[in-house]
Amino acid sequence: MVVGLIQTICPRDPWSRYQQVIVKIYHAVKSGKSSRVHVRPVAGQQFPPTMDVECSRSLRKLYPVGTKFRIYAKETNREGGKPFLYSHFDWPFEVVE
Repeated sequence: MVVGLIQTICPRDPWSRYQQVIVKIYHAVKSGKSSRVHVRPVAGQQFPPTMDVECSRSLRKLYPVGTKFRIYAKETNREGGKPFLYSHFDWPFEVVE
């Protein structure tokens, strides 16, 4: 019985609730944000390019503005706030052209 509960909480496929999304690093001054380098979805996908992306800080620090990546992300919101895309900071990513 415990095994069933564990499988419900931790599915065998950790990516099952996440989608592959191509995102891009860009420069902008945003109110309430300490960094001027941000990440957003690339236009033409299921998420608007106006949506914020929370992901690995190393993406923004190691790669120049304009670099595109393929990440696993899901739409979420924090305590009823504005929806954003979330990808765990330690998850793999792929640089794309």
